[in-house]
Amino acid sequence: MTMRQIVLAFGILIVLIIGGLLFYVFRPPEAASGPLEAVPLVLPTVNPTAIPAGEPNATTTTSVPTAPAPAAETAGVIGQPTSTGTVLQLFAIDQSRSEARFLIDEVLRGRPVTVVGVTSQVAGQIALDPDNPQAAQVGVIQINARTLTTDNEFRNRAIKNAILRTNQFELITFTPRLISGLPESVTIGVPFEFTIEGDLTITDVTRPVAFTVTVTPISQTEISGLAKTTVLYRDFNLTIPDSPSVDTVADEVRLELEFVATLVG
Repeated sequence: MTMRQIVLAFGILIVLIIGGLLFYVFRPPEAASGPLEAVPLVLPTVNPTAIPAGEPNATTTTSVPTAPAPAAETAGVIGQPTSTGTVLQLFAIDQSRSEARFLIDEVLRGRPVTVVGVTSQVAGQIALDPDNPQAAQVGVIQINARTLTTDNEFRNRAIKNAILRTNQFELITFTPRLISGLPESVTIGVPFEFTIEGDLTITDVTRPVAFTVTVTPISQTEISGLAKTTVLYRDFNLTIPDSPSVDTVADEVRLELEFVATLVG
């Protein structure tokens, strides 16, 4: 083989490798597999007990699932122990009026920009007792990563194919473990703030994360809120592909969930 043939073969090999990488990064990702539904919460309900004749009525609290589901998928979190007789009202995130998003800063061709990725495909349930806010429960929050979009289709494909690998890992989940800072009472129209700690899973990596949450009771049947936190994308073993047009990318990613939840039933 002559030197010219060797150089030509090497050049073809390089082109094939680059072409394969480009196809992997920018190939059309899979669409969402179906509508996103909330993981059911297990709620306490008040059931009558057998009372001896002549004694006043009493109630006792038992736990029943809101819908059939495997035990591993019905986990909720209790902010504070529920007092006897408390009846929690179930609220569900309204996807048509809610948005999950990430924000990350980068320098694009010498110009600072903030990349924002958004989706309305977010699901979760919240249980509240207006007379006992500290008994609140929050269920697993799910986000369909295949539906995240930015202002650039090539970036969208890179995020889904090379960073989040959404063909393999469709959902991002947050499983609450502890609620702190809930008020003793709430007033319609007056916002309040608290913290939710839990486990955030992105691809196949789970890390503890704390969200700061601001909630406003809109009415007896509707609440709105904003949950925020900041994470390091490297903590989740995520890698951002190099791009000739991107000078630098910040290590921190801001995560936000802006939601409206309405009373179920």
